[in-house]
Amino acid sequence: MNVLVIGNGGREHAVIAALKKSPKVDKIYAMKGNAGIAKMAELVNVDYCDVKAVGDWVDQKGDIDFTVVTPDDPLALGLVDELQSRGHRAFGPNKNAAIIEASKAFSKDLMKKYNIPTAQYETFSDYESAKKYLETCAIPVVLKADGLALGKGVLICMTREEAQDGLKEMMLDQKFGSAGNKVVVEEFLVGPEVSALAFTDGKTIKPMITSCDHKRALDNDEGLNTGGMGTFSPAPFYGEKTAQEVMEKIMRPTIDAMNAEGRTFKGVLYFGLMKTKDGMKVIEYNARFGDPETQVILPMLKTDLMEIFEAIVDERLDEVDIEWEDGACVCLVLASGGYPEKYEKGKEITFGDLDKDVTVYHAGTAEKDGKVVTSGGRVLGVVAKGADIEAARRKVYANAEKIHFDGMYYRKDIGIKYRDIAKE
Repeated sequence: MNVLVIGNGGREHAVIAALKKSPKVDKIYAMKGNAGIAKMAELVNVDYCDVKAVGDWVDQKGDIDFTVVTPDDPLALGLVDELQSRGHRAFGPNKNAAIIEASKAFSKDLMKKYNIPTAQYETFSDYESAKKYLETCAIPVVLKADGLALGKGVLICMTREEAQDGLKEMMLDQKFGSAGNKVVVEEFLVGPEVSALAFTDGKTIKPMITSCDHKRALDNDEGLNTGGMGTFSPAPFYGEKTAQEVMEKIMRPTIDAMNAEGRTFKGVLYFGLMKTKDGMKVIEYNARFGDPETQVILPMLKTDLMEIFEAIVDERLDEVDIEWEDGACVCLVLASGGYPEKYEKGKEITFGDLDKDVTVYHAGTAEKDGKVVTSGGRVLGVVAKGADIEAARRKVYANAEKIHFDGMYYRKDIGIKYRDIAKE
């Protein structure tokens, strides 16, 4: 079959690489793709946030059998609904289910209503009311823009002054655009974090292997929040007891809650979790594969990804036995100098003699005059597998040194944290 993949980052490169392995897939189109994806798929230059334009292109093409929608924005805008209304098969949650990520206030209210463990919070649409609340609330505190903000709309404020400054940036200065018109002020939780993703058709839930993301730009989790500077899998502290707790108290109740609300979720549901002294709690939901979590999860998948996607769309996920490789996987993000704030584009990227078992997923890249150049803040993800996390990270860092572009920077500590925490 011919498959269209929506998106242009490292996550989409990893999804396309997995789909290429499927005997079911004949040809892949990517909208809009990047320089790395271009080696695996035919690029389509259509704005994927213009849902009507995407629908028109699929109609006109006439031979697209299946579309995979991976980024948050087109999901929130209803691209899956648009394609389905035209009679096309599409993977991803409908608009009314994607709200679980598109609105932080919705997801927090859902958790409160259905007793799903999460941090205490208050929601504000009025700046003065939020400002007054921050004068007396417990510090540290977390500020979250209600809407989508490219994974950057979360501020962890260690002082009251930081909190007031952050609130002003969100609500008055519109740092995150309209996403900050409403703000969630949340209790600051302490503990190791884990990304626990699951495939679901709205009935059956099949958890993936876990991973741990590194959101801060600099070593030791310092600097500004980013879309993710690297990740590793599996989470060292996440054992069978924790997995059972998460399924019983978080995953199953969330899927049931969405069904009860008339918002059946079909696709990939991402649970951002924290292991606190009071047990596992939800930090956030995403309505799709994470980035860069996907870059360490899908290389470990043994089952045909296309088979899983079709089973979810057809609501027969219970019939698919999903298998994973043993061992570990690490992804290191190579970023443009200045990211996540201002950075320059168009820097030529050179690749040395990389190990054959190392994969480089392209994120912010483009081709110009026959050369691969930077076109985004997160540029590449260097990925390696190993018997354990330490073996994988050694391989990743040895190969990262062979890649160069002006201004390139990366964290030196991906894969180190949590290794001393006992598995439960």
